[in-house]
Amino acid sequence: MFGAIARRLFGTANDRILKGLHKSVAAINALEPELEALTDEALRARTDWFKQRLADGETLDDLLVEAFATVREGARRALGQRPFDVQLMGGIVLHQGRIAEMRTGEGKTLVATLPVYLNALTGKGVHVVTVNDYLAKRDATWMGQVYRFLGLSVGVIVNELTDAERQAAYACDVTYGTNNELGFDYLRDNMKHRLEDMVQRPFHYAIVDEVDSILIDEARTPLIISGLAEDSSALYRAVNELIPHLVPEDYERDEKARSVTFTDEGSEHIEELLRQSGLLAEGSLYEARNVTALHHATQALRAHTLFDRDVHYMVRAGKVVIIDEFTGRAMEGRRFSDGLHQALEAKEGVEIRPENQTLASITFQNYFRMYPRLAGMTGTALTEAGEFQEIYGLQVVDIPTNRPMQRQDHDDEVYRTATEKFDAIVTLIGECHGRGQPVLVGTTSIEKSEYLADLLRKKTKIKPQVLNARYHEQEAYIVAQAGVPGAVTIATNMAGRGTDIQLGGNLDMRVAAEVPEDLPEAERASRIEAIRLDIEARKEEALKAGGLYVIGTERHESRRIDNQLRGRSGRQGDPGASLFFLSLDDDLMRIFGTDRMEGMLRKLGLKDGEAIVHPWVNKALEKAQQKVEARNFEIRKNLLKFDDVMNDQRKVVYEQRRELMMATDVSETLAAMRHEVIEDMVHAHMPPKAMPEAWDTEGLTEQVKAVLGLDLPLAEWAAEEGIANEEVLDRLVRASSIHLAERAADYGPEVMRSIEKSLLLQILDALWKEHLLHLEHLRQGISLRAYGQRDPLNEYKSEAFTLFQTMLSDLRERVTAVMSHIQLRVEPPMEGEEAPIASEPAPPPPAPSPAGGPEAWGKVSRNDPCPCGSGKKYKHCHGALR
Repeated sequence: MFGAIARRLFGTANDRILKGLHKSVAAINALEPELEALTDEALRARTDWFKQRLADGETLDDLLVEAFATVREGARRALGQRPFDVQLMGGIVLHQGRIAEMRTGEGKTLVATLPVYLNALTGKGVHVVTVNDYLAKRDATWMGQVYRFLGLSVGVIVNELTDAERQAAYACDVTYGTNNELGFDYLRDNMKHRLEDMVQRPFHYAIVDEVDSILIDEARTPLIISGLAEDSSALYRAVNELIPHLVPEDYERDEKARSVTFTDEGSEHIEELLRQSGLLAEGSLYEARNVTALHHATQALRAHTLFDRDVHYMVRAGKVVIIDEFTGRAMEGRRFSDGLHQALEAKEGVEIRPENQTLASITFQNYFRMYPRLAGMTGTALTEAGEFQEIYGLQVVDIPTNRPMQRQDHDDEVYRTATEKFDAIVTLIGECHGRGQPVLVGTTSIEKSEYLADLLRKKTKIKPQVLNARYHEQEAYIVAQAGVPGAVTIATNMAGRGTDIQLGGNLDMRVAAEVPEDLPEAERASRIEAIRLDIEARKEEALKAGGLYVIGTERHESRRIDNQLRGRSGRQGDPGASLFFLSLDDDLMRIFGTDRMEGMLRKLGLKDGEAIVHPWVNKALEKAQQKVEARNFEIRKNLLKFDDVMNDQRKVVYEQRRELMMATDVSETLAAMRHEVIEDMVHAHMPPKAMPEAWDTEGLTEQVKAVLGLDLPLAEWAAEEGIANEEVLDRLVRASSIHLAERAADYGPEVMRSIEKSLLLQILDALWKEHLLHLEHLRQGISLRAYGQRDPLNEYKSEAFTLFQTMLSDLRERVTAVMSHIQLRVEPPMEGEEAPIASEPAPPPPAPSPAGGPEAWGKVSRNDPCPCGSGKKYKHCHGALR
């Protein structure tokens, strides 16, 4: 009660933030007449003026008002679009490192230009993150006109770019790219062996478009770079054939948690089936020797009982393609991990591609938390405000619409069965279509979208446009034309589509589709004008019919996804309506609805063929959705806690790699490693407090020979009167140092430095890959520790730390051993040429090398022939030294 009174007196926290922005907006508006009077050159010159002021000690906040006013005028001249006051407010919020929630159609793409320009003045680079390549290219081209007009460079990161192209794009003042491409570039950079091959600059500032989709929905799926593991496709097929023999009593399925486990009877049944098929060794299914069989059986069971075709995945061109549950998009190139994708391929009878072993991985949560300054924008973030604040430290600010919202949001209609619900939906669509009102229907799966489309064709003869993962290529055009009078568009979710539904149609899309670019200028202009007039007439028709009518065929687990669908209607003050249809058969009602739900609906008078419409139903559903959202948040938060353990280790390893690549000489690092290895060997065989009689000199001799490549009289040393283990340690260090110094003298200091650096990085990478595999195996079984009353997270932290310490110890020993035993063949040099290093028989006499030697060759691909003319690949010749 007191809270409500306080809000009425002082306003909400959001109101107070917005009130504080009005002063800056007024100051920006006051500069408009002055900037309108400037020439294009004078307006562009302000960019260099701002940069100089920053160099002289002013801050970005000092420049905000003038910089925003400059961008507003630049956008008006370059695009013909003048940002509204509410867009200025959104831009200030983004600059402050917050999330701006702005309704669909309010121009978020243009809003981003304001803080992007301001932060790009530092010269450190700004990243604008989108959800797909189409939006990255579109926005970089579209908004790039503003940046280039004001003298800034713009790059875009999309798939299939070369490293050189990526370096150029990241070097720009403003870089657009998808979350996947940016994340993978970070991982690939940290697998390279030369600083000059890395493509990204140090992180500075990023704005994430559709921030809820990227930082919430995709937070559960890590980015993984992997290599092929051992092929076990035959085993997947064999186990897959056993699953149909199971009965429902053999397993327990939890739809809420999306998990399935064998019952006691099921464990015995699958064990017997595996044994009959010759897939099980002796002993129980749960013994260590049978862990592979258990893993395959569990994944095959998950594939058959938890994953449905055309809902969770689709089969296209002989491949299993994941369907994004939040956007309905096909996720090309993405695969389920831990063998699940192979199990699905076996289930569908398509080619089973080999499993992958992780080489590098990171979650989006930890990737984006590396940016010193981060901001985001979306139409739906308030429902997840708590998660944004807790995980990313991002506050959500609700930006008002430019024009008052006129959309009518009706209470949900609840039917007893799905059949009755779809019949009612078809009837409403028919009514809207009859009066020329455009309709957008949101479904939750491909199967339901196509079912509804077939139903419409049979009952009403209406031919709807269907937008789902099967028709991803036409996505932008279908969405853009969904506002044409009488249009019926059925879409599998609408998250992050990136294209507004404009009543009457989209001019740019129609021009691109209908007007050839090679037409004479006059004829082209005439056709464009005709299309514009046609769109205006159609818009008036759609407005008279009531604007866009949004229909939801069921509620999603997340309120945010429902709000995204609903938000497609009523853009920029247009009229519109929205209505969700539900049935007791819907997943949300069936799985998460309370036991009292059906009883309550009966009391309200629900009969066959009738619908209940009541605010109580909406409240009950909202509570069910809030429960699901809270559960999903806990899942993501728990995953992040485990990934944070790996992330701490990842930071150490990647920082160490960067330092090694920056160093010109790593000999001191290697010497320190060698000293620790020798110290560990001596203390293991000659414990400090043990008497000389108890020393294991024979074991130490063998280990010194194996690791250091030295055959030393350790037994004689140990027999010397009064000798201590520290003296033995010092002698070993000296002997090893002399041994390596002699090698360095043989090969030359330049060659030795190059070899040392290259080998150190290669061995570090190999051990890090092994370590990631160990962590994966540890993570898979750690939850079972809870049965022993131990906290799985603490157990994981402890064992992961032990594994990391072991990895570092292995690194020291392996590097020391390799450097102590390495043998290089120095080929006779040609006249005027440096001697190349090889580990294979000498090739035929090489052709004369290009003038100037290796330093004049420039960048050479590692798989190209070596410019020296040896006939070998560069990586096996001069490239081996780098």
